[in-house]
Amino acid sequence: QVQLVESGGGLVQVGGSLRLSCAASGRSFSSYVTGWFRQAPGKEREFVARITRTGSSTDYADSVKGRFTISRDNAKNTVYLQMNSLKSEDTAAYYCAAGPGGRYWYTDHREYDYWGQGTQVTVSS
Repeated sequence: QVQLVESGGGLVQVGGSLRLSCAASGRSFSSYVTGWFRQAPGKEREFVARITRTGSSTDYADSVKGRFTISRDNAKNTVYLQMNSLKSEDTAAYYCAAGPGGRYWYTDHREYDYWGQGTQVTVSS
């Protein structure tokens, strides 16, 4: 069993930066692929980024590529999302997710079994 808790969201101006953290409890965190998703009001949850178990590979949605960086520290049971050059359209609730992988494509939320409660990111212009 894995529990995930996001933090680091808040209000930031266009062009600013935030770093989100996802703290995990459970012994097998390093065994899970971890992703970030976001959901804006009235829209479906969308894939943002993912990182492999060892952190050897990362993938990003086209909308955030070059601006966001996902990383993980398995020793601290934590995954991060560094968000730079924020835009108004980045405003959403951001969710950390984890799972063993191998069932669906990594952009599909069904790939992940464990989810955090979400942290709100609001980008003002």
